[in-house]
Amino acid sequence: MRAMLYDGTSPELRAAELDDPVAGAGQLLIDIAACGVCRTDLHVVDGELAHPKRPVIPGHEVVGRVAAIGAGVEGFSPGERVGVPWLGHTCGQCRYCASHRENLCDAPGFTGYTLDGGYATRIVADSRFCLPLPSRYSDVEAAPLLCAGLIGYRTLKMAGDARRIGIYGFGAAAHIVAQVARHEGRTVYAFTRAGDTAAQALALDLGAHWAGSSDERAPDELDAALIFAPAGALVPVALGAVAKGGVVVCGGIHMSDIPAFPYALLWGERRIVSVANLTRADGAAFMACADAVALRIRTRTYALADANQALADLRAGRLAGAAVLRIGD
Repeated sequence: MRAMLYDGTSPELRAAELDDPVAGAGQLLIDIAACGVCRTDLHVVDGELAHPKRPVIPGHEVVGRVAAIGAGVEGFSPGERVGVPWLGHTCGQCRYCASHRENLCDAPGFTGYTLDGGYATRIVADSRFCLPLPSRYSDVEAAPLLCAGLIGYRTLKMAGDARRIGIYGFGAAAHIVAQVARHEGRTVYAFTRAGDTAAQALALDLGAHWAGSSDERAPDELDAALIFAPAGALVPVALGAVAKGGVVVCGGIHMSDIPAFPYALLWGERRIVSVANLTRADGAAFMACADAVALRIRTRTYALADANQALADLRAGRLAGAAVLRIGD
């Protein structure tokens, strides 16, 4: 099979021809049709996440069709379309797994990080963590649902019933969660990099009430702020924008250091929380939501061989929406 490999020596992936994987007990062998390019992939190849599998095939927004079924697998058929998300395995035994918090598992496996991912033509995945996908989305459109959508959905859930939602960093996750928030009747305020008029225009097109740069104040106090940009400096900025009792939710797996800030910004029962991974229950709930809402997924497609260019465009902020590798026919 063809794959793009990260070997830990350079952020540049290298093309490789590898033996086809084989579905073991409990696994599916999947022919990959598309794989999203996520900021977490950047954190892996830029060395910001410690201890990746080396070499590893990145990619954890995987859409494909079942090619073979391992022993003991139930509920899947050859040719069926499935998605493979970031959370690829859990121990099932630690106190977190035992209390329905498998996203905090002590011994997890992560697709494209500690397990080989979707920048390839084939993948094997634990069938218990594979997700059915709404048929209304093409393979390319479905790919960003598997992390940008899922993490955005969990981040929004952490905001509770907040009505006025500020979103900092209007990329792949934000452009999906903004539509979910609007569907739920919330008011969305979008904050982008200074001068990123393309992202601001996208936010307004998707129903945001207001869009501007992160160094501007929204016209109203926020009830919650969702931060998707990996910039710790946005935390005190967001705290300054939320009303008393509001929450700042950090939706990324990696963020630069949060600078010191005066206690007055936190006082008034404001809170800062983080989002860690996802659960299979999140996956089922979000896919049902995506089927009901008819999300508009903005994508830019690349060939598998152009994965380095997709990562470079994401790193440089040249994308509005999500980058997706088109792999299968």
